[in-house]
Amino acid sequence: MTQTATPQTDAPAVPAIFEPIEINGVRVRNRLILPPMCQYSCEARDGVPHGWHFQHLGARAAGGFGIVVAEATAVTPEGRISAWDTGLWNDEQRDAWAPIAEFIASQGALPAIQLGHAGAKASTVPMHPGAPAGQPILEGPDSWETLSPSGVATNSMEIRTHAMRVDEIRETVQAFADAAERADRAGFGAVQLHAAHGYLIHQFLSPLTNTRTDEYGGDFEGRTRFLKEVVAAVREVWPADKVLGIRISGSDWVEGGWSIEETVRLAQELQGQVHWFDLSSAGIGDTYEGPQGPGYQVPLATAVKEGTEGIVVSAVGSLTGAEEVAAVVDEDRADAVCVGRAALANPNWPTAAALALDVPSEQVPMARQYFRAKW
Repeated sequence: MTQTATPQTDAPAVPAIFEPIEINGVRVRNRLILPPMCQYSCEARDGVPHGWHFQHLGARAAGGFGIVVAEATAVTPEGRISAWDTGLWNDEQRDAWAPIAEFIASQGALPAIQLGHAGAKASTVPMHPGAPAGQPILEGPDSWETLSPSGVATNSMEIRTHAMRVDEIRETVQAFADAAERADRAGFGAVQLHAAHGYLIHQFLSPLTNTRTDEYGGDFEGRTRFLKEVVAAVREVWPADKVLGIRISGSDWVEGGWSIEETVRLAQELQGQVHWFDLSSAGIGDTYEGPQGPGYQVPLATAVKEGTEGIVVSAVGSLTGAEEVAAVVDEDRADAVCVGRAALANPNWPTAAALALDVPSEQVPMARQYFRAKW
């Protein structure tokens, strides 16, 4: 008896991570994000990006990421983590960023830039091989007195800092807005405000580093005021049809610190103003007391996703394998995923992941120059 094969009509489901997503009406080709990763490569100490930054970001755009986020970029000179950081406090820097943003966009990715101020964690040794990375520099040309909410460090290291006066707070808010305006003119389609990892905005959020007794400290409303003022100032200059995001530490993982419950409340209050929340954690204190392992921060993203409406939420942290990354979105634990260290090892990580997951060829985010020629 001859058997006839039943034709297969249902094509394999494409992992949601490779489906497009809209953020504030902006179409992004997939849900894979290259997160901001400091390169500490401005050897001239002028904050001007150059060829290294072009190749670092451009290669990952060509490699298939949906969003490519440039590293933490200081809004003022004293806001740099180290003297080797990139900046966006002047037009020379803006003009140097422009071709980088243009190339990222030409490869089909959304060019984004993270704007930040290191606060008390500024003026440190950059993460160069063999260097005591993160150690404060207390004297010399690469040292300066840092700004902080309350004149205290984020850990037990000795630093030079002072509590910001209200006029300094307002000047810093304006610096964020000025940098965002330059980012727009440079051609970036998204700005991400750095409110994580113990830097200035996070220092205002956390009760561990914000002991102010004025309107910028105390209760939740006081501690979130600085960030909300930054958001409002940036929105004044940032085009309404572009993406505004925040990277935030969802928890300090320290008793008495910033919590996931406060993060969810903040996200709820910023609905309609901020389009994208990127959930990281920690950055304040000498030791890390939180969970560890692959995807250890995903529950933070899930909490914000479930507690808000209309905000795209991305997860980050020790997510390296194609299947585990895809599962985060397939299981609705986050809307998108950041892949960092794995992308440093392989700029074409999205392409490799798509091939490993049997994504149809038309949805593999590979640069056209790399497809096999037809003879």
